[in-house]
Amino acid sequence: MTTNRGDTAVEDHVSTALRFLEHSDREFAAGDSLQGSEKIWGAVSHAVMAVAMQRGWDFGKYSARKAAVNRLAAEYGEPNLREEFFAAQQFHANFYHDFMEDDDFDWGRPVVHRFVHRLVSLVEPTNQA
Repeated sequence: MTTNRGDTAVEDHVSTALRFLEHSDREFAAGDSLQGSEKIWGAVSHAVMAVAMQRGWDFGKYSARKAAVNRLAAEYGEPNLREEFFAAQQFHANFYHDFMEDDDFDWGRPVVHRFVHRLVSLVEPTNQA
């Protein structure tokens, strides 16, 4: 069986999420917290998009991605997914407003990493020939 376009798009979002997460780590290590914040938020967005796309949920707007996280939290009985998404939102805002401190990054980055990896683990493998 070959992969259909939808499966490929889901896989692309997963790949992008993981790549952006790695890029964010490099940006933070280089001292660029704005670019690190942008990349970590991008990782979150793509992880949410992958799960939502695979399930046929809307994901085109920020509000749809937030709703998807709320649905996942309820479905899996994991309210911490909402909390982790909230932490990710801080990085999104930081890209625009540069308000986070070093201890915010130290606390928030592992939280967001955990969130991205949890969402990626929810993506069902595709059947490829």
